[in-house]
Order: sequence, then structure tokens, then C-alpha cells
Amino acid sequence: MKLASTRTPSLQASFVEAVQAGLAPDGGLYVPMTVPRFADVPDLLRLDFPSRSVEILHRLLGDELARPVVEELAHSAFTFPAPLVKVDARISALELFHGPTLAFKDFGARFLARVLALGAGGQRRTVLTATSGDTGAAVASAFHGLPGVQVVVLYPAGRVSPLQERQFATCGGNVLALAVDGVFDDCQRLVKGAFEDAELVARLGLTTANSINIARLLAQALYYFEAAAQADGDKALLLSVPSGNFGNLYAGLMAQAMGAPVAAFVAATNANRVVPDYLDTGEYRPRPSVATLSNAMDVGAPSNWERIFARFGGDHDAMAATLRWGSCTDAETERIVVDLDRAGYLADPHGAVAYRVLQANLREGEQGVFLATAHPAKFREALAPALGREIPLPKSLSDLLELPLLCEPLAADQAALKRRLA
Repeated sequence: MKLASTRTPSLQASFVEAVQAGLAPDGGLYVPMTVPRFADVPDLLRLDFPSRSVEILHRLLGDELARPVVEELAHSAFTFPAPLVKVDARISALELFHGPTLAFKDFGARFLARVLALGAGGQRRTVLTATSGDTGAAVASAFHGLPGVQVVVLYPAGRVSPLQERQFATCGGNVLALAVDGVFDDCQRLVKGAFEDAELVARLGLTTANSINIARLLAQALYYFEAAAQADGDKALLLSVPSGNFGNLYAGLMAQAMGAPVAAFVAATNANRVVPDYLDTGEYRPRPSVATLSNAMDVGAPSNWERIFARFGGDHDAMAATLRWGSCTDAETERIVVDLDRAGYLADPHGAVAYRVLQANLREGEQGVFLATAHPAKFREALAPALGREIPLPKSLSDLLELPLLCEPLAADQAALKRRLA
């Protein structure tokens, strides 16, 4: 797999080089130069998730990584299921929250940690990541205790759920949590700014575990094949992706290009409507994010839209013809959570957004699947008033309540971050 920068196609890298670097030297994002289309997808779909993942990754990375290495990567990273659960007559949820931190980002973060270990060669690394909620937990879990790795998590103070914060801000050791006085877009800006300092990057062995990193997205592409494997093969499959930074949607488009039988994708957002507004009007206007119940999607300048824009060659009409989209208010999100709970399915706010927008876009003869990206208990404070009851905590979350927060405050200032990293 050869990758190139979205901004300067002549800047190319191997897969491992791109993973280690995180960002391209020009500040662009690495994307595959070509995506192979598999002729034997029906055979692939008959395999179990780990076996299928090994086969797909081997086909993509076989010139760079030996098959036994790929097998070890996949079998050690993907140790939990992604079940498809019926929600109503036409819609199911692909539950991606059965990993160690109860969020879909476990797939990408665990795979990324193992790939970085391959190319470390004894070099000390600093993994710098911004989180709007679940990325920080997944990255902290994947890298916690690994020798030679320092993890720095930037998050917007007061804008992640208390349990999300505890998942990465109670680790200590090689995990440093910095509570930024700002919003997620400020955290993301600080991460990108750090990578513009070549001396800092070299001195700290700086890399990123955000969805800026292509390894995260390659791992996430694999569960779209799993959705198709469990779905009804006789009906066209419409997949709704709760979208904030838009890495998950890009991963789905990669899987579709490889031959995953997905008829179309729905880009589902909350009140942060930068992408739906662009698809409606053709005008792309990033703007400050607003806080919502579905906090992991509170992004006003989504990084991975650059990858999707590059994939379509900047052709707005092609994007609008290929994708479906919509948004959901907090009031609608609460109503969906309550309605689904009464029907026997408890959704988290992000899944509720994806469900609502999927409903609005599902056509006759199609089956709908939305991505359930996080365990609803992580948002119990926000959901309990609407539900009129408490949500039981899994033990992995209740144990966190006994631990002290180990975060440090940080101004939303590039110089302040560089001083702390130094």
C-alpha cells in the first residue's frame, strides 16, 4: 500500500512510514493512492471477523508486512465482537462498543498501537491526540504501560462526559491528560500545530493517534464488511454513520471501494452541520462547534473531510449524488433515546442521531444499519433525566469512580502546549 498526501500527491509513504508520521510533511493527510477492489467478496463475507480481517489486511499490506505479522496484529487487536442487533422491522444497530473502553475507537487504537510497535526500533515516541470523548479513552487503554511511549491526551475541559474523562484522566503513568480551556476544535488545532514544528517532532518522536492517522481508519474499514456479513444479503444495505471528524465515514467509503456491499452511506450529524450544509449548498464553511448531548460529534472543522473531498476530487455534485445526509437536534436525540428504550433498545446519544437520520433517508426495499459507537452508560448523566431512570454501569466504568482525576489544565495556546511537551 502506497499512500500520498491529500495536498501534495508527490509526497508519498509506505504504510508504516505514514503511520509513524501521522501527518504528511505538508500538513496533509495520507490516503491510499489506489484501493483494490476484491472480486471474491461473497467468500470473504463467509469468514469470521478476525479471519476476514487478516485476509483483507494481508492483501493491502502484504508487500510490506509478512502474513504472520498481519495475523498477530489482527488477532491481538480485534478480540471482541461487533454484533448486529435488530432494533425494529427495518433497522439494526452494529454495536461497536464491546471493546475494553466500550467505544468503536478500540478497533483503530489497538491496531494502531501494535503497528507503531513494529516500527519503533527502540526509538522513544510521544503519541499526541485530541479527543472529544472516546478517542482519549481508547488511545490511553491501547498504549498505557507500553515502554518507550508517552501518551498526551488533549480534551476540551467540561465538554466530555464525566465517565469519558475518567477513562483517560485516571490512568497516570505514561498517560498525560491535558484539559484544554476551549472546544475540541482548539484541541485539534493544537495537535496539528505541534506537527508543524519539525524540531519538536524529531526530538519527541511525535506521532498522532487521532483519526488523522491512517492506521485507525484501515482498522475501522474492516467492520463495514462485518456489517454486510451479518445483514440480509437480499436487501440493499444503507449504513448510517454518526459523524464528527468524519474518519468513520471515510473508512466506510474505503470499504465500499474494496467491494463491501453497501448501497449508500448516510452522514449523520448533530447541530454541528458543517458537512450537511455543504452538501445542501456547495459552500464549505467551518465554524466554531456547539455543545450537544452527542459530544463526540461536536466538531466544527472536521479533519477527515479533507480525505473525503480528495476522494471525490473536490466534485460536490459527485459527493451529493453518492451520500445521503441529515442532522438531529438535542430534543430529537432525547426523543429517539426514549422511544427506542420503550421499544426495548437503549441507544447512546450518537447512535440515536444516526438512527434518526437513517429513518429520514431509508427508502423502500432497503435495510438500514446504524453504527452504535459507544456504550450508553458512558452518558448516563445526560440520559437519565429523559429516561426517568438510572442506567446501570458496567464494572469497568464503576471502578473508575473510585480513582482520582490526574488531569492538568492547559490554555488553548500553541506555545503553552509546546512548553508542556518539552
